[in-house]
Amino acid sequence: VNTPSYFCQIVHFAINRSSRWPRYVPCNVRYNGSMKKITLVPITLTLALSTTLVIGQNTRFSDPETVVKDQFWGNLYANGGTSFFCDAPFTSKGFVMTDGYVYPPADIRSALNCGTTSQCKQDNQYRQITSDLHNMVPVRSRVEMRRRNARYENLGDATRADDCGIRESAQFFEPPEHVKGDVARTMAYMVDTYGLPWLG
Repeated sequence: VNTPSYFCQIVHFAINRSSRWPRYVPCNVRYNGSMKKITLVPITLTLALSTTLVIGQNTRFSDPETVVKDQFWGNLYANGGTSFFCDAPFTSKGFVMTDGYVYPPADIRSALNCGTTSQCKQDNQYRQITSDLHNMVPVRSRVEMRRRNARYENLGDATRADDCGIRESAQFFEPPEHVKGDVARTMAYMVDTYGLPWLG
């Protein structure tokens, strides 16, 4: 995969979208309106400092399951919130909601070559990466089941959007407009922070 080229495919999600999440943005993106020319302006010092801080913080979270239970659901969404893709309010996790990863754990395992899910759970680097709250979002369970093994792609109007604004075709998944920027920035953050590959 050509990294700059695929980055353009991912970064188009962010164009003219509000930035609500994640808190660490690895670079500024300047867009000329036609996707023919994109200039990436690295914020090297800020990125280096924020990356160091994030990695330092995550070393405390050696158990992803505990982070999900205590920090994600027990702290960030203890009083409910809105689902990431559908922007629908919820008051508690219940059976309808689940925790989702913007950069899928299966691809993290593949990048680290740490083996099966059980084997990777013994790998400190895998545990650290999958404990990063910046990559976690509250998702409707039925959406997560369809999304977790799909690739992000712009499918266009030829593919009908569902009630949430999601478009799907085979193994491809187009997020609704209001979160495309968040998806793009999160993918870039995971690549820059942990050296993970661009997906595509």
